[in-house]
Amino acid sequence: MSEKGDIETVSHNPQLACKTVLVTGGAGFIGSHLILLLAARYPLWRIINVDSLEYCASLKNLLYLESTSTYKFIQGDVCDQYFIDHLFSTENIDIVFHCAAQSHVEKSFLYPSQFMHVNAAGTNVLLKAAFESGVEKFIYMSTDEVYGDSLDKYFDESSPKRPTNPYATSKAAAENIVLSYWNNHQLPVVIARSSNVYGPRQYHEKVIPRFLFLLQQDQKCTIQGTGLQSRHFLHVDDVTEALLILMKRGIMGEIYNIAANFEIAIVQLARELVKMVKNPPKAKLDDWLLYVDDRPVSDLRYPMISDKMHKLGWKPKIPWEEGIRMTIKWYEENKSHWPAVTEKFPCGC
Repeated sequence: MSEKGDIETVSHNPQLACKTVLVTGGAGFIGSHLILLLAARYPLWRIINVDSLEYCASLKNLLYLESTSTYKFIQGDVCDQYFIDHLFSTENIDIVFHCAAQSHVEKSFLYPSQFMHVNAAGTNVLLKAAFESGVEKFIYMSTDEVYGDSLDKYFDESSPKRPTNPYATSKAAAENIVLSYWNNHQLPVVIARSSNVYGPRQYHEKVIPRFLFLLQQDQKCTIQGTGLQSRHFLHVDDVTEALLILMKRGIMGEIYNIAANFEIAIVQLARELVKMVKNPPKAKLDDWLLYVDDRPVSDLRYPMISDKMHKLGWKPKIPWEEGIRMTIKWYEENKSHWPAVTEKFPCGC
């Protein structure tokens, strides 16, 4: 039976074949949601979570699975070749979701070599071990930012990569390494480029949780530059569903845009959150906004087309209005989930 057929069959009857899945960055935002979905959808599969537990990761995201025999957490660094080689030689890994990354754009301008080391060199370490152990599929989590800025043209997967910041450059470099393992070694790889992701449990360096955290502290939302830069926002549940579809039906060596339908300017996003959290008089709405210096390079928008994903049967299911209300509710009910912000960083978007 083909690999595709095998995974498709298992999706209907997990008892037929158990897999071992490695999720890197599994204590982070997208990774933890992905692990929870995998555990619910494939209860007999082994899930290994490797995370270095940087500031934006928390094992609290996965408390539900701590007593589950099929889930295993291992603290480690994807850049540590000895650790990664040992992991693959001992755990019999079938499928890899590589979500671990340094992802805060502002910090990438300050520490570009660190971002290249983790995001590109770390990906190479993981790919080498995955190739040598013969994994069935390697799914790499990338970003719409590799395309660079566009005012009107929508990017498809054949559009050139023109990254404009160190974070996006490191992700574009990692993509090149991933594809080199397909072209040179036929390692079965798939690349997913996602729009901005939001939802519960996201660390508050990202724009939506950052604004919500500031408003909870009766502080103003900090708007970089004019705030006219816009982003396409996609709920994390739609992203993790897309990743499972790529695991089941993604074509080897292909890139897939996971694009959101909803787009909003950052200044308008701040106003919407102010209305929903603080509900001030209309005339006082902008009193909750504070304009700060812009980042060195600020792309206005990253519009993408997701036709390839649609052909696999995926489309976003969670409307913005529903998703943002669920997100606000979670942050209101879990104010102590993340420690208070001590670093004066601007939001990332």
